[in-house]
Amino acid sequence: MVSSTDVQRLFLQSILSRRVLSADLAKALWKQCIEAVKATDGSLQIDSNGLDGWGEFLASVNRSLDPLDLELSRTRNEVTGKDIYALVNRRDDEIAGIASDYSPLEISYFRALVEQIMLAPNSSYSISSLAALREVNTLTSPMTKTQAESVLASFVAKGWLLKSKKGRFSLSPRTLLELQPYLKSTYPEEVVDCTICLEILTRGHACPRSNCPVRMHNACYERYRRSSGKCPACSEDWGRVGNDRVLPIGEAAAPKDDWSRRTRRSVTTAESEDNEEQGAGGGGDGDDDDDDRARSSAEAASQAAPTRRTQRTASAAR
Repeated sequence: MVSSTDVQRLFLQSILSRRVLSADLAKALWKQCIEAVKATDGSLQIDSNGLDGWGEFLASVNRSLDPLDLELSRTRNEVTGKDIYALVNRRDDEIAGIASDYSPLEISYFRALVEQIMLAPNSSYSISSLAALREVNTLTSPMTKTQAESVLASFVAKGWLLKSKKGRFSLSPRTLLELQPYLKSTYPEEVVDCTICLEILTRGHACPRSNCPVRMHNACYERYRRSSGKCPACSEDWGRVGNDRVLPIGEAAAPKDDWSRRTRRSVTTAESEDNEEQGAGGGGDGDDDDDDRARSSAEAASQAAPTRRTQRTASAAR
């Protein structure tokens, strides 16, 4: 016997294989699921009109997913500026690592790629294919170039990385959504938010004035420019449309020449100086503190690695 809850079941089955989909496609799938259920039992009353119906349905879906620590979350595609939905993990613990799609070595590779993307110079938030393949040299276990190419293709196919026409890798909307807490805690100096929509930003525009914090996604920038040609924070004149004086963020900001590998410092300069002073004064062992920080960072990154949910998601949501 069919019921209105079957709409949820069909909808979840539809998105499981996609994981990331546009807002338009998500709503279209929702209406198709309603029509399929109504075709079986025309007496069912299911609200499919307007944003209220969609909002209520989305809330019910997320209530069903909550015991599994999953969420159908909305964000904005930085490339197109359109809203998208992604089925993401909301739990940072060992359970997420156990359910992983990848081996420990592949997770370490992904973690290394994320670090190089986040630390890329000029706020380019992207790395070349050559730089991505070079990261295998940092792994504790061997990985061949052929294996690395296959894993990279898998990261792109499953929506963890984006690959541009120029062959550069960057973080996908899914990764920005699911790993956002990890990114903000691990790379607090590199993570920036859009001044307009307040969402995380890895491609867009920056005010050219030194020390001005204004950053905008491409779509947010275009909308803002329709009403103003000056920076909303420092009033810097950004020039005429088509001859903008703003600075690029993302692949367009990448240096022409490849750069040397970068690593994140485990402690700030101030902390290092404090440790040195403590060591000189007979304080605690600074090396032990550094080791603890390194272990904590490695554990957090491993827990935030890409994860996979099985078909039990659909059955649990019934």
